[in-house]
Amino acid sequence: MAETGVKKLEFSLDPKSGVPFYKQIILQVEMAIADGRLTKGEQLPTVRSLAVDLRINPNTVGRAYNEMEIRGIVNTQQGTGTFISRKEVQLDEVERERVLSGITKTFISKAGSYGFTLDEIIDYLTDLKSENERGGNKK
Repeated sequence: MAETGVKKLEFSLDPKSGVPFYKQIILQVEMAIADGRLTKGEQLPTVRSLAVDLRINPNTVGRAYNEMEIRGIVNTQQGTGTFISRKEVQLDEVERERVLSGITKTFISKAGSYGFTLDEIIDYLTDLKSENERGGNKK
């Protein structure tokens, strides 16, 4: 079901992560904004179409969209759709910590489901940090 002008994101939900689906949706939208896959003014899928795509209850998607609207991440225009906010979203330290915590827990859980240990993950991140500090792109 293609919607005109709607940015197609590949949402994926991990039922084993322990993170509620609505929070996973929020984190994925935040990450897409952070890495440039979503930009100001772009339209998100409708609640109904995203719920159908993810095979979840529309109320779950609605909860994610409502939470993002409260935080100023998106704006919902009745009858038109939900759009990435045009204003800069500034995160305070508590919010930054919450976002980082969610991303990290999801990352560790997903890596763990592939058999990676926490020590392997830490070693890999340490290597990436060292490589980044040297100005290279190792991985």
